Amino acid sequence: MIEISRITKSFNDKEVLSDISATFEKGKTNLIIGSSGTGKSVLLKCIVGLLKPDTGDVLYNGRNFTDSDKEIQTDIRREMGMLFQGSALFDSMTVEQNVMFPLNILTKMKPAEKLERVNFCLERVGLENVNKRMPSEISGGMKKRVGIARSIVNKPNYLFCDEPNSGLDPQTSILIDDLIKEITVENDITTVVVTHDMNSVMEIGDKVMFMYKGKKLWEGSNQNITDTDVKELNDFVFANRMMQQIK
Repeated sequence: MIEISRITKSFNDKEVLSDISATFEKGKTNLIIGSSGTGKSVLLKCIVGLLKPDTGDVLYNGRNFTDSDKEIQTDIRREMGMLFQGSALFDSMTVEQNVMFPLNILTKMKPAEKLERVNFCLERVGLENVNKRMPSEISGGMKKRVGIARSIVNKPNYLFCDEPNSGLDPQTSILIDDLIKEITVENDITTVVVTHDMNSVMEIGDKVMFMYKGKKLWEGSNQNITDTDVKELNDFVFANRMMQQIK
């Protein structure tokens, strides 16, 4: 479980996050949604330690990540997996080397053990026998699946996904959503997904937090997201559905 308490963040005297508190539950897909520029990615960066909040705390299973010493922060980071918006694969590395990268940095596993784990993760995301391919030789959807394999290779307790369906076609987006949900349940991990895709919300949104202009305006599940009197959320849902129809 991850708890954030009264998080604020400003840049050049402009407040980007305003007094945000939330709990992200273990074994569930916890979604942070909202339009572009609402502070979703900044909040995610504060949660994973890429940015330090101006005020507030981030707790991982009761451990204060924000104010801990470097040793504790390093221990917590070892328990994280990250799926970046653009997959962020190393172009000069093969698929196998990309997935193995966290194991080389974070573990003392033997080469054979690393390869066994890499093969398991690639098989889990449906990418057997692509080990020696380069990122330039695979599709965008395959790159995203390689990114998922890399994010879970170190058996994380916490999985973070930043716009996982960005740039993908609807069919591949559903595949990625299903993988994220299945991996979350199978491994009983705490998954936090930043997205503006209402299809993802309705498919995998166990717990949903809606942000607007740096504030948390609503929190609930995908089952009651359409039954709310929050105008900004209703506008967001309507606009998202209109865009889907246009596509």
